Amino acid sequence: MTKSICVIGLGYIGLPTAVMFANHGVRVHGVDVNPAAVQSIQNKQLHIEENGLQERLNKAVDEGFLTASTSPVEADVFIVAVPSPINDDKTANLEYVRQATASIVPFVKEGNLVILESTVPPKTVENVMLPELVKTGLEIGKQLFVSHSPERVIPGRIFEELVNNDRIVGGIDETSAVMTKELYEVFVKGTIHLTDATTAELVKVMENTYRDVNIAFANELAKLADKLDVNIWEAIKFANYHPRVNVHFPGPGVGGHCIAVDPWFLVELGGEEGAQIIHLSRQTNDGMPAFTAQRTQAILNKHKIAGGKVATLGLAFKGNVDDMRESPSTEVIHELEQLGLDVVSHDPHITTNYHATQTQSFEEAVADANVLVFLTDHNEFKELDPTTVKTSAKIVFDTKNCLNREKWEAAGFEFHLLGDAKN
Repeated sequence: MTKSICVIGLGYIGLPTAVMFANHGVRVHGVDVNPAAVQSIQNKQLHIEENGLQERLNKAVDEGFLTASTSPVEADVFIVAVPSPINDDKTANLEYVRQATASIVPFVKEGNLVILESTVPPKTVENVMLPELVKTGLEIGKQLFVSHSPERVIPGRIFEELVNNDRIVGGIDETSAVMTKELYEVFVKGTIHLTDATTAELVKVMENTYRDVNIAFANELAKLADKLDVNIWEAIKFANYHPRVNVHFPGPGVGGHCIAVDPWFLVELGGEEGAQIIHLSRQTNDGMPAFTAQRTQAILNKHKIAGGKVATLGLAFKGNVDDMRESPSTEVIHELEQLGLDVVSHDPHITTNYHATQTQSFEEAVADANVLVFLTDHNEFKELDPTTVKTSAKIVFDTKNCLNREKWEAAGFEFHLLGDAKN
């Protein structure tokens, strides 16, 4: 059994992974370049929100199986779980992966296993990690083993999916893949599938790109709905009764560190001639915040409200999390401001004001707003009693189909739904 693991990167994936191994009797040392994040973990305080994380963190630290610092230590296994964002020109920024790999070189010894968990463009292990790892002086594949095992989890359900989801493991050779499989079998109940590193890298990016393309299709349908006088949510529901159809749902845009980012890896690899459908889908989804802002202005124009005040409700990229990475809400706010509208924003899960428009008070956000625009489907919004919502102009624009239209209309609100021209 593996005696020790060093996890580089203690964010939304690295910390739950570290805690999971620690809870299963493996000694884990977590590393993060952010001293505040390290100190929070040492004090059993969370710097990210995730169901079940607090209890698991408490157990891991109290039992002595999890420690944290800003520097790596020697271990049997090194897991790299750092961000892999895109640059302003939509090309992949792999500097975090390279730096994280370089940071462990002085601590790696013969027989160790290095695993990349970050979602990355195909060939990253081969072209970015291995050139750093050869600096150990160890022979790759004989003295040092390397693999890619991408996470396949969704925020809010990370622990459930870490255990139950199938996992893809791609080794630079068969021994590396088998060693990685045996490691994750400590807690993974799903099937662990073995392949090569580049295939594993491609599979993860393919999965997120599939969803992005599907959402782009739904967003185009939502725009068509206005011309057809239909409710696209109703149409999608009926279409999905077909046994071989699974249309996703529209929204104000696509966010999160995966779906809004990973397709660009394939666009970059494809060049001008390749990945055209993927590129068009990215442009479609990136255009939804502007479309949402324009629809909001159209609602105000209908009431002859010029330069109105908009309450944007929800800053996280998805419901019931505090994750704002690549969130379309921030782009919607920008587009609304470009149209000359006054914006105030609120999110019950984001307890620090990161955005200039943000308030921690829902009541303050909606009090004198001309329209309430719901951008994230938090349970707190779904469960709102509209009779208790005190706002000057009773107009709602639901971009996530998360509210009960009948209740809001019964409470005297004019109700608008993205992609619904039927009602």
